[in-house]
Amino acid sequence: MSNRFCIIMAGGIGSRFWPLSKNNYPKQFLDVLGTGKSFIRSTFERFLPVVPAENFLVVTNAAYKDMVLEHLPELKPEQVLCEPMRRNTAPCIAYANYRIMSACPDASIVVTPADHLVTNEREFQRIISMGMDFVEEPAHREALLTIGIKPSRPETGYGYINVDADEKGDIKPVVAFKEKPNLETAKEYLAAGSYLWNAGIFVWSMEGIQKAYRSYLPDMVKLFDQGRSLFGTAKEQEFINEMFGQCENISIDYGVMERSQSRYTIPADFGWSDIGTWGSLFEHTAHDEHDNSVSGHAVLEGTQHTVVNIEAGYEAVVQGLDRYLVALRDKSLLVCRLEDEQEIKHWIEKL
Repeated sequence: MSNRFCIIMAGGIGSRFWPLSKNNYPKQFLDVLGTGKSFIRSTFERFLPVVPAENFLVVTNAAYKDMVLEHLPELKPEQVLCEPMRRNTAPCIAYANYRIMSACPDASIVVTPADHLVTNEREFQRIISMGMDFVEEPAHREALLTIGIKPSRPETGYGYINVDADEKGDIKPVVAFKEKPNLETAKEYLAAGSYLWNAGIFVWSMEGIQKAYRSYLPDMVKLFDQGRSLFGTAKEQEFINEMFGQCENISIDYGVMERSQSRYTIPADFGWSDIGTWGSLFEHTAHDEHDNSVSGHAVLEGTQHTVVNIEAGYEAVVQGLDRYLVALRDKSLLVCRLEDEQEIKHWIEKL
């Protein structure tokens, strides 16, 4: 049996992709790029050359379990872990860790979101394999490794990783993690040459990540330890349902990575995007002669640099727009400036 495992985090709703992504059918199950595959299906297939199918775990909202199994029929129902509520990525990963630990205490683990785009999958697999080899070395069993993307532009929508550029080798120590910057700061990061985009993909050994949790999130560990003998048994879900809401709502970045003294990154370039916004989708779709990205039955007049996405069965006429977003799905309509798309999440809350 392989000791390499993959945790796919698939519990979010992708609110910045509203109205395509909604609670009843979130982004990870959509084929917004028209590839014939959903994001979660593409993610699963991307990792299959590195991790055997039986060693995947998908952590998701209980409401999405059937959808996960529909998109990933290779998985058994027990490979889909159901969170009773959203508590951010640190509890999500801890849950999967304890399940893996019950079967393989010396596991090596890669953790990934379910909804990223990668265009060079062979290079991606090389980088992930390199990372797993690294954390499996006795000298690096406590290393926490994240994948850094070499930036191609001053992007304000991603967090950044500051690395020790003078360190030789493919794997470099992390100096600091940086929050999403404003445009001026992003330009400074790009010019410095020592900053990478944070892809939110992690690689570590079970030994390393559990030591980090015990050091930086001890209260969370105490909660999970109460049911340690229940993981992998029929009583696991009942325990999770009762305990999970007591976990601190905190990300793995804030809870562990920013506090760790054993953090590393691999600078990589494999055509990555998190496709987290309409703007990022705009960059990865075909455009007409006026630089519009159009999906569905729509006529555009005097319109340029605009995204138009119309649900099948409906039609639209769009006139006189420049750098706008027009999306119609499931009886919901969004019209906004592309530059204001970060506000979508707040507008949904008002709705």
